[in-house]
Amino acid sequence: MSKIDPTARVEDGAVIGEGTEIGPYCIIGPNAVIGANCKLIGHVHVTAQTTIGDDCTIYPFASLGTPPQSLSYRGELTKLKIGSGCTIRESVTMNAGTVAGGGITTVGDRGYFMNCSHVGHDCHVGNDVIFATSATLGGHCEIGDFVFIGGLSAVHQFTRIGPQVMVGGVCGVRDDIIPFGLVNGQYAVLEGLNLIGMKRRKFTKQRLATVRAFYQRLFHGPGTFAERLEASRPLAGEDPAIAEILAFIGKGKRPLCLPAIAK
Repeated sequence: MSKIDPTARVEDGAVIGEGTEIGPYCIIGPNAVIGANCKLIGHVHVTAQTTIGDDCTIYPFASLGTPPQSLSYRGELTKLKIGSGCTIRESVTMNAGTVAGGGITTVGDRGYFMNCSHVGHDCHVGNDVIFATSATLGGHCEIGDFVFIGGLSAVHQFTRIGPQVMVGGVCGVRDDIIPFGLVNGQYAVLEGLNLIGMKRRKFTKQRLATVRAFYQRLFHGPGTFAERLEASRPLAGEDPAIAEILAFIGKGKRPLCLPAIAK
């Protein structure tokens, strides 16, 4: 059975999963669905059509499914979907989507969101991400699996961050970041590959060498970036990571985050 503190307010229509604990002074709206074995420690606010997966732990003053911070919003009932196994620390905010953006914000499984981090409306966040303290997403961002965003870093709206990217602390991210990228700086620039993350994902020495050689050729070879990109397309078959990087670049509609010296 679920356990609901007598000071919590759970509206009629809300669905609370088996074994879930709703702590003191939580407010759960009528369209919320909370999975099994979750723990809302206290003072958690869940509203809109918010769905939370199993085995999530949510700390005080988190606010989930609140209206999108968009001037186009007109009070529509939109959605936030959070996966299973997430840890959501104090004062985290995640907004529901907008009608214009598809009506839903999604967050994957096993995310760790440190205090005061923020997921804006219509964002789509992958699995196994880590958002450090006050990491912030503007609306409509796309964040891949295994991404780490450093403390006090902010990502501009509509920006894409590929899988296994590491964003340093206190970065302003204005451009799309290739998969496996490592970025840093006040206005983020590409500093190389996230080799530590790739090793953790079991990349062999041979694979690392192959992808690093491709990276050097693409971003630091002779000619302009456009010329190097065109010349690099046949390398997609050398490693799945190279194919993923090239596919990510090919789908882009916004500027790409480049090294400071790239042309």
